[in-house]
Amino acid sequence: MAKQFTLYSHPVGPNGWKVAQVLCELGLEYETVFKEFGDGENGMKTPEYEKINPNGRIPALVDHSNNDLIIWESGAIILYLVKKYDTEHKLYPASLEDQALVDTWFFFQMTGFGPYTGQAIWFKVLTGNKDVEAADRYVAEVHRMCKVLNDQLEKEAGWLVLGKCTIADLSFLQWVRFLYRLGIELEKEYPFVNKWKEAMLARPGVKASTVGEVWAPGPTE
Repeated sequence: MAKQFTLYSHPVGPNGWKVAQVLCELGLEYETVFKEFGDGENGMKTPEYEKINPNGRIPALVDHSNNDLIIWESGAIILYLVKKYDTEHKLYPASLEDQALVDTWFFFQMTGFGPYTGQAIWFKVLTGNKDVEAADRYVAEVHRMCKVLNDQLEKEAGWLVLGKCTIADLSFLQWVRFLYRLGIELEKEYPFVNKWKEAMLARPGVKASTVGEVWAPGPTE
């Protein structure tokens, strides 16, 4: 039987896994199509895939139950899923005020934590730390934002907001899991983030989403 959704993702890239986690947490059926970087046969930069996502990136989602609606950008996808399918408000609250609280942290991840972590990994790891000034700047920003997370999780008794797991928590998880690539030791440096990460990884929905995950090597000196 055909799945309700097709998710275009990548085995390593964090943003596709954020969407998979939300799909699994909501009990929605989906099939994942893993794409590769570049313009090769299975690449994201091909005319075929750019008909799905003109930006040539992952993730993208097709909702076959809604006239094959295509959504791309992980934040847009996640908001679509919870607004349409989270009728019990498991991950996204009902009131406008509570939504604003969740959105605050959700967009902090989208505009701050994710992009800065990605740039830190690019300059520190993937390009061999050739631009030391850029690498140091981005790594310092990641540490600053980790402290923001750590302080919030300590204050809010283990969750980012509203005392429960929301899309805010799910948006951060995969990027937090990537911090090992920068040599960041969560247990020592940010213990409340580490405790939260372990609680998130124990969730059945998160566990169910991990099929096909690939983890890249750690930092290079």
